[in-house]
Amino acid sequence: MTTKKALILLSGGLDSATVLAMAKAYGYACYSMSFDYGQRHRSELQAAERVARQMGVVEHKVIGLNLNGIGGSALTDTSIAVPETLEEGIPVTYVPARNTVFLALALGWAEVLGARDIFIGVNAVDYSGYPDCRPEFIAAFETMANLATKAGVEGQGFRIQAPLQMMSKGEIVQAGLRHGVDYGLTVSCYQADDDGRACGKCDSCRLRAAGFAEAAVADPTRYR
Repeated sequence: MTTKKALILLSGGLDSATVLAMAKAYGYACYSMSFDYGQRHRSELQAAERVARQMGVVEHKVIGLNLNGIGGSALTDTSIAVPETLEEGIPVTYVPARNTVFLALALGWAEVLGARDIFIGVNAVDYSGYPDCRPEFIAAFETMANLATKAGVEGQGFRIQAPLQMMSKGEIVQAGLRHGVDYGLTVSCYQADDDGRACGKCDSCRLRAAGFAEAAVADPTRYR
C-alpha cells in the first residue's frame, strides 16, 4: 500500500514543529516547506532545517520570496520596531497576506507531489490576533484550493489541516512532547539573534514561555 503524502508548512517554531510531528504520527510521508521571505533573521530557517532532519521528512524545501519588498510589518521592515508590550488589535508583526501566499505555494507543490493534505500550525486560542490564523480563513482557503487546481476539479480534493486551531499553547506543548518533538531545536522569537537566542520580550516569546509553564515542563528556549 502506498503511504499517503502530506505537505507541512514548517517555520522552525514551536507550533509548526508540533504539526509536523502530528502528521508523522498520523502515518503520512511528510514533506516540509519553509520560506525565506525577507524576515528579520535566518535563525528560524536554520531551526526548520534542524527539525526537518530530526523528524525524518522525505524532502525539505526552502522557497525564496520578497515580502520585505512590500513591507508593512515589523517582521519584514527593520525600520518598524518589534513591540515588547501587548498591543490592541492586529499587531505590527502581522505580515500582509503571508499565510495566503505560503498556502498557495504549498498547494502548488502538494499538487505536484500528489499530496492531498497540507498541514499548517495556525492557532486561534493562544495567538497574536492575526486574521489569517482564524478557522474561517482556513476553511475559505480549502474551498479555493479545490476550485483552483486540476486535482480539485478532477475530484481529488485537498484538505487544509490545522490541528492546533483550538488548542492552548500548553496543550500544544504537551501534544508535541507526546510525539517526540525536541523543542530545543526550535526558534519562535520575532527578533532572535544570529545564534537563535530569543529576546524573551516579544509576543511570540511570551506565548511560548506561557505554554511551557502551562504544560508544567522545563522551557528549553535559549535566551540572550
